[in-house]
Amino acid sequence: MDPRVELLVNLLILLGMLVTLCGLIVPVFPGLVVIWALALLYGILSGFGMLGVVLFVIITALAILGEISDNLLMSRKARQEGARWLSIAIAFVAGIVGSMVFSPLGGIAAALGGLFWPNSSPAGITEQPWRSPKAWPLAGAGLSCCGLG
Repeated sequence: MDPRVELLVNLLILLGMLVTLCGLIVPVFPGLVVIWALALLYGILSGFGMLGVVLFVIITALAILGEISDNLLMSRKARQEGARWLSIAIAFVAGIVGSMVFSPLGGIAAALGGLFWPNSSPAGITEQPWRSPKAWPLAGAGLSCCGLG
């Protein structure tokens, strides 16, 4: 690869990671996944050496740990706000399936739907479900500020 093109690609990937790192304060932005994907792209374009593979395994483990902690903290906050464990579990599964089938935005919509559906009464949605989804982004924003969400 031409050294100028390689430098440009490296700078664009670095800029993407820095912008994504700053964007972690946005609760619904999948910053860890974007940073992980940019690290993968960098590894593919520059060629994984032995050190690159080891570092990418560490990045992958940290991304998985960050996503798990983000989901646990959001679930805990939603539970404190009154969501039932059933609705939290349905929201979690719906979010994963929705992300895989539709897109990350579809996953967000499916997760919110999964959170509302079990909390709604037969007469319609009560006030309680409205409190629960508000807690999810707030908990995610707190973890995102730490660079983990």
